Amino acid sequence: MDPILGDCSLGMLRQRTSEKWRTYPPDVLPAFVAEMDFDPAEQIKDAVRAMLAAGDLGYPHKGELGHAFAEFAADRLAGWSPDPDLVFAIPDVMTGITEVIQAITEPGAAVVINPPVYAPFFLRLELAGHRVAEAPLAPAGGSYDLDLDALRRALGQPGVGAYLLCNPHNPVGRVWSREQLTEVADLCDRRGVPVLVDEIHAPLVLPGAEHVPFHALEHPAAKRAVVFTSASKGWNIPGLKCGIAVAGQPGSAGILAQRWDALLASHLGVHASIAALRSARRWLDAAVAQVVANTRVLTALLAEHLPGARYREPQASFLAWIDFREMELGDDPAAEFLARGKVALSHGPDFGSQGRGFARLNLGTSPEPIAEAVWRMAAVAR
Repeated sequence: MDPILGDCSLGMLRQRTSEKWRTYPPDVLPAFVAEMDFDPAEQIKDAVRAMLAAGDLGYPHKGELGHAFAEFAADRLAGWSPDPDLVFAIPDVMTGITEVIQAITEPGAAVVINPPVYAPFFLRLELAGHRVAEAPLAPAGGSYDLDLDALRRALGQPGVGAYLLCNPHNPVGRVWSREQLTEVADLCDRRGVPVLVDEIHAPLVLPGAEHVPFHALEHPAAKRAVVFTSASKGWNIPGLKCGIAVAGQPGSAGILAQRWDALLASHLGVHASIAALRSARRWLDAAVAQVVANTRVLTALLAEHLPGARYREPQASFLAWIDFREMELGDDPAAEFLARGKVALSHGPDFGSQGRGFARLNLGTSPEPIAEAVWRMAAVAR
């Protein structure tokens, strides 16, 4: 591994007190929550140290975040140049999404999503009093694709108030093309359904794929959309609590500005995010390179030790979506691996009914824990 990422030794990692390292007993190898094991970038640590030294721990101010994100987007996100004045600091992506949905939809309205998809899409929408309308992804060549016919049907259901798109998609790791996104925009425009886009994994697009920001489309639906992202996944700083919401036009910006008290980010997180976006791109490149290496390690290990598992290397992020249905481990293989193999993966059914027989494995680490996880799963399969 690149020394800039640390060594990810289990001895060091088990000293951490985050959810990943405290949810299960020490004999369980955790590979579930989307939290990488890499050491933080020095530029981020320096920014936090400087704030602590200055006693700068007050309520948050956006400061240079809008400009830092616009610079990063222009350099790394298909040349997208968002207006810095339309960029807002929020505590996290799901809180921002929920607040905007509450603002633009009627109570009890349905929100369209594409399962299998990030589990909190279900949980947070239902907690906010909304219904979920499913437009499932279509299986395609060992991976998935957007099913535009299913989306058309879902958008046509009574009481649909918004469409929540995940791009890059969690957990399947797909990056939707410009043509697909344009078709999505056309469908939503014709139905008058506003679009919200979770682009939190965009900094982690892997070589060979290109992320097209929804706002980069020359389309009326894109201008009305709100995009949500964060440095938390790309630079592994979720504990610093700062997400980013980008409005496509002043009207959407007004919705975010009016809800400032519900969308207070961490002041430390704002400055850490600025440091990440501006100064820690070399660290991001090292993380992406390691994830690419790890996807190949996992492919080889599964072929050797778990040939019944089906895995397609993702186009983005550090999450592996693995199909165990041929191995007769039931609807929730992660439960079997945890109980009998002492390895914790994310439970497939949490991502929707389409996740039965699947599990999600975290690849944001060194190759050694990945190998250990596969060996433990193989022992269960035997």
